[in-house]
Amino acid sequence: MSETADRPIIAFDSGIGGLTVLREARVLIPNRRFVYIADDAGFPYGDWEEEPLRERIVGLFEGFIAKYDPEIVIIPCNTASTLVLDDLRLTFPSVPFVGTVPAIKPAAERTSSGLISVLATPGTVKRAYTRDLIQSFATKCHVRLVGSQNLARMAEAHIRGDHIDDADILAEIAPCFVEMDGKRTDIVVLACTHYPFLANVFRRLAPWPVDWLDPAEAIARRTLSLLKPNGTGIEPEHGDDIAVFTSGDPDFSTRRLMQGFGLAMA
Repeated sequence: MSETADRPIIAFDSGIGGLTVLREARVLIPNRRFVYIADDAGFPYGDWEEEPLRERIVGLFEGFIAKYDPEIVIIPCNTASTLVLDDLRLTFPSVPFVGTVPAIKPAAERTSSGLISVLATPGTVKRAYTRDLIQSFATKCHVRLVGSQNLARMAEAHIRGDHIDDADILAEIAPCFVEMDGKRTDIVVLACTHYPFLANVFRRLAPWPVDWLDPAEAIARRTLSLLKPNGTGIEPEHGDDIAVFTSGDPDFSTRRLMQGFGLAMA
């Protein structure tokens, strides 16, 4: 067995939203062990100021890297990636990091109307990184940035089975739909990993059909491209995969959700 075979892939998110990326990664990379880490003690990241959040995430990773010795780290969280990805790469140069940034480039390539919306957390919306993506790839498009204060919490509640009123969700996504010069928004970038959990609800409530752009598969493919073959030829059971919560005390519904994803609680 090669030395990489026992080294896991870490997937780190502010809560359970990163499970949307983990789901795709496990399909494409079945011969690796995963450690899913949810910083539920710090959730939601959209409410944090930049410097305290930066210090928190880098500090957490000092422990994660020492404990798990990961082969690679995925950061599904847009807010964390746009803020601290460079810091993590500088602090831990021997570990490859795959970040998640708003899928503005593919949206600009696909749009027919030229009207794109980016549905994100307030933290992602205000990042210079997000504005730079627009300047680099979408100068010919009209891009509306929509920072939702509540959708990440709603998505977490939804995936746990709690009821969320349609009117509350519609109020959060309504600003994404723009009509201008006889054209309409035709792509909404889901720039928070929590939001794909609500994608079917979004489609049902949307005032007109749009392409809800979920980057999960692209992130998984990027991760796969950076991995070395493990040399075993054996596909392990996903029961080896674990979930870690920084609070140390996730509630019953969260534990049940992890079990449904085949993740043992660490």
